[in-house]
Amino acid sequence: MTPENLLANLPTSLPAELMEDLVCANGVRIERIVSTGQCSAPGDWYDQAENEWVLLLAGAARLEIEENDSCRKLELHAGDHCFLPAHQRHRVDWTDPAQPTVWLAVWWPA
Repeated sequence: MTPENLLANLPTSLPAELMEDLVCANGVRIERIVSTGQCSAPGDWYDQAENEWVLLLAGAARLEIEENDSCRKLELHAGDHCFLPAHQRHRVDWTDPAQPTVWLAVWWPA
């Protein structure tokens, strides 16, 4: 087995986010996501049936998380991570257009 590097050969410009499944087994999915300035469209929210844990490996991003009747913005930088329980409405408000933003996302059943 040859090791792979999650930060190697990063694209600097993409028409859409690059999503790559790294592992899918026993109901768990681990994915690398590369953003180059992409974000959720205004008014679009994720409402996923799975739990999600996300780690920002490189770059910077801002999530918007719906809580009760309000929203809060969560700034993420390299090394920051957060847990989004199933059906926690959230959206990607911003990713750094000046450098690749690399996410490691893990999903599993609620």
